[in-house]
Amino acid sequence: MGFFPNEFSEYLAQDCNRADFIQEWLESRGVNSNRVVIDGKNHILVQFGSSSYNPQFKIKTVIAHHDRVQESPGANDNSAADWQLMNWAVWLKDYPSFHNVRIFFTDGEELGWTVTNQGAFGIAKTFQRLGITNDDVYVFDACGRGEIPILSKSGLSSLASAKFKSQFNDLYTRTQNILKRATDGRWMTLPVPYSDNASFLACGIPAVAITLLPAEEASLYARKINSDKSLEDAVMNRESSKQKRIEENIPDFSYKEHLPYTWRLFHTQNDNIESLTPASFKVMESILKSLAESKTPC
Repeated sequence: MGFFPNEFSEYLAQDCNRADFIQEWLESRGVNSNRVVIDGKNHILVQFGSSSYNPQFKIKTVIAHHDRVQESPGANDNSAADWQLMNWAVWLKDYPSFHNVRIFFTDGEELGWTVTNQGAFGIAKTFQRLGITNDDVYVFDACGRGEIPILSKSGLSSLASAKFKSQFNDLYTRTQNILKRATDGRWMTLPVPYSDNASFLACGIPAVAITLLPAEEASLYARKINSDKSLEDAVMNRESSKQKRIEENIPDFSYKEHLPYTWRLFHTQNDNIESLTPASFKVMESILKSLAESKTPC
């Protein structure tokens, strides 16, 4: 596709060492990064010079997973978001003021059959151990198809403390404001399957997840969610939904036919470069610019 540079196609190649690619691509553009290995997972951390940070404001930890399933090119899940954050990192390098952003390209998200198996869980546990619990954590996953940003519903446990709920809701509201500014109000809140945000939530660190969908798919999915509460429970992996499927002998995959077509492409050969939409990259550029400009006092 003419919109995408040849390097993006190289990133999608099955034999690409994606962690090495990210670091080499960034280095060639003057952006330093570090390899952070936790529990055998290769994460890439991008931090900027000291002038990029002001300790009076919250740090924004921004995350996109770089791993993919072997059977798929992974163009949308999650190469598009990787590419968007890589280009954003180059832009941030010359940002004229402080932005308080650090970026993690995480490994092992696709292994996350449970939260503790996710590669990001090791990062979140490290944050927890070091007392880094006041960051704003933003997870971007599947941001290469569609023009409507979707902010995932919280899915917070009913057992979460009042303090944690308050912290999360504050981040959630501020994220809504970022999306409003970036998209002239064209965004939605819908149930989204957990990504790396689940690891941080499990460790008591507020985290939000953002994805994109085509407008028609987002509207259809919203109507289905409004008419079928069990669909939301299944998408959010709630225990009540799992128990109901067990009791009624309903296959786990039964609800997937009701998901947006974009999500049904995940982990297949059809999650390819031809499925991506150039408009998504313009939307993400606006969101990331708005995120850089957003500053919250500690």
